[in-house]
Amino acid sequence: MKSVPFTPLEPGTYREIVRRALAEDLGWGDVTTEGTVAPQQRATGVLLAKGTCVVAGLDVAIEVFRQLDPSVTVQSGHEDGDQCASGDIVATVKGSAASLLTAERTALNFLQRLSGVATLTRQFVEAAGGRITILDTRKTTPTLRALEKYAVRAGGGMNHRGGLDDGILIKDNHVRLAGGVGEAVRRMKAAGQEMPIEVEAQSLEQVDQALTAGVDVILLDNLSTEDIREAVRRIAGRAKTEISGGVSLERLPELAATGADYVSIGALTHSAPSVDLSFELEPDA
Repeated sequence: MKSVPFTPLEPGTYREIVRRALAEDLGWGDVTTEGTVAPQQRATGVLLAKGTCVVAGLDVAIEVFRQLDPSVTVQSGHEDGDQCASGDIVATVKGSAASLLTAERTALNFLQRLSGVATLTRQFVEAAGGRITILDTRKTTPTLRALEKYAVRAGGGMNHRGGLDDGILIKDNHVRLAGGVGEAVRRMKAAGQEMPIEVEAQSLEQVDQALTAGVDVILLDNLSTEDIREAVRRIAGRAKTEISGGVSLERLPELAATGADYVSIGALTHSAPSVDLSFELEPDA
């Protein structure tokens, strides 16, 4: 778990991703736009929220427009992390009409997807009421992890591991292959990695084994609320506690009251619905 400040993404994080997304959509050229829009035509486009949402990915969307027309100008009505109501103008973009039209779908795909992640995260953060920290997981879209984890931060959540090199998490398969919780932790300590050790526990017996092994964080995987409370009681502050599995908005207030430190939610990135945003384009005089 890392408390990463919510700051704008470095452009290098997404420029190549945008380039590949445009190449996928553009192919040999936008045959419809090339046949209907004059090359010299200028236009103004408005990114409009069609429902309540939390914005994320605006810089990525703007990069899409800029890669096709470096001369575009942008006036932002909102910033990433802002909550928008239906009808709010997220940003206004001016530039080549043909370029704006060609970039429209790719820009919206990024903005709608990332804003969806931020919006769902904000719902979980608000449901937690400050009693438990909301974490994401590695259940992200391949090649888009940095963007989706940024969107989680925009929604007020906290990032778990960014990758396999970013933290130690001994899961059920590691435990089985090593021959038990204690042996898996012993081997991990012997490996000399200077990182906190987190281990997944699927029963109260494994919670006890993790405590005996001296781990730093215990992940309570798919336990009942009653067992989570008992695990927190047994751990008694000797390790941090993380809840995972079976987490929903409806169940979150109950889980937040157990005394656990964190709750990780794969749905933030693998099941967030895209938000409804549109791009309204008008020709300049």
